[in-house]
Amino acid sequence: MLYSGIFSPEKDNYPVSCIHEELTGEPCVSCGLSHSFSLILRGRITEAYQWNVYGMRVFLFFASQFFLRIIFSVFYTKNIETREQLIILDIIGSAILFLIAFQQFFVYIFKFS
Repeated sequence: MLYSGIFSPEKDNYPVSCIHEELTGEPCVSCGLSHSFSLILRGRITEAYQWNVYGMRVFLFFASQFFLRIIFSVFYTKNIETREQLIILDIIGSAILFLIAFQQFFVYIFKFS
């Protein structure tokens, strides 16, 4: 999130480029993700979708994980007797959100395997 907030979509000054695109000349499923994140942080959702159609899904995953870490930390410190159940719930919930957010990335990877 910080990376996306620092680097501007107007300047297009992202220091990390897509290695896949540099090697093959073809864009991959993650091309434009940094640009998309920067635009989402600036409230320019329509433009963000133009840069990467999966950007919002991945952005929401990371944003939800940020807030879930805070919420689970509070519950974990206050509910000593249910810590094990909280950890299991956290792992399962985070894994499901991860699979949903990155589904197309897995499809892309296994398509070329």
